[in-house]
Amino acid sequence: MFLPLLDYLAESYGPFRVFNYLTFRAILSTLTALVFCLFFGNPIINYLKKQNYGQVIRSVGPESHLDKGGTPTMGGILILGAILFSCLCWGDLQSKFLWILLFVISSFGAIGFLDDYLKLKNQNSDGLSGKSKLFWQSSFALIAVLILYFSAETIQETSLILPFFKEFSLPLGIWFIFLSLFVIVGTSNAVNLTDGLDGLAIMPSVMVAGGLGIVAYMSGNVILSDYLNIPYLPNSGEILIVCGALIGAGIGFLWFNTYPAQIFMGDVGSLSLGAAIGTIAVMVRQEVILAIMGGVFVMETLSVIIQVISFKTRGKRVFKMSPIHHHFELSGWAEPKIIVRFWIITLILVLFALATFRLR
Repeated sequence: MFLPLLDYLAESYGPFRVFNYLTFRAILSTLTALVFCLFFGNPIINYLKKQNYGQVIRSVGPESHLDKGGTPTMGGILILGAILFSCLCWGDLQSKFLWILLFVISSFGAIGFLDDYLKLKNQNSDGLSGKSKLFWQSSFALIAVLILYFSAETIQETSLILPFFKEFSLPLGIWFIFLSLFVIVGTSNAVNLTDGLDGLAIMPSVMVAGGLGIVAYMSGNVILSDYLNIPYLPNSGEILIVCGALIGAGIGFLWFNTYPAQIFMGDVGSLSLGAAIGTIAVMVRQEVILAIMGGVFVMETLSVIIQVISFKTRGKRVFKMSPIHHHFELSGWAEPKIIVRFWIITLILVLFALATFRLR
């Protein structure tokens, strides 16, 4: 929104040329989203309280969660608002990457909003049916993936890249569509499963977005991409603006979501954040790197899958409760300890994933 004006001013006034730097705009995007959340956080919390939009707690969950009942939910609208506003302010509105990401964030946010609304309306934990949710997630993701597929200008944009292998690049062809759908929808639901404790999902999302933002910047720079032996993806650096907004919005939301939480993000937040992260990984061709960075999300998802398969085939549970963060709760771990340890694990995994770019 501001970029055309800033470009015009940069031609006449030297100091405005700083806005031509992608990294500077990314910093502004981060700060704008952060201030947005801090400014509107309390008003939104108060509004949700007045509307009685309080979290419905499942009776089968840990007893410690019963005290969380009534805490305002649907706080993800704060995150979405911050991201959309910041990106429109500082992003290049001619970038296909920017608009695809904003579409994914908005559409998955709409799915989550409807899911949260139905839960509040019915006063139980049953929102959209699993089939309905998966259908709409797949439909919106497919639109984004098809745009990426048919607008790809080089074969690298639809090839599979593996870490640790310097020259490995496997053209996927039509399989790009299926892999991308799996990554976007899978990541969306994985973050949703992780969002079970105060601040547990938001900080890993921020860290992974930061890591992928660095990758996007390197991929959009012809010198850095050549040096690191990763695909050069023209204009992909603009993804950094979205990552910056996600980081700022996430940290701003954490101010209110940290233990004990004043507000929960709900599905409107977790589904959209996960979809955004998955889409970014697809755009920069680093799906495997995402699996490493988002190891906590993978672990949470696998714990649910293992639990279901074990119970259906053997009649026994592997974990005391799934997702696995509930297993640790029932094992006597304090909630803040689980949260911080999962944050530490994510930080280590993100740093390791970034290090793999020099281990090729």
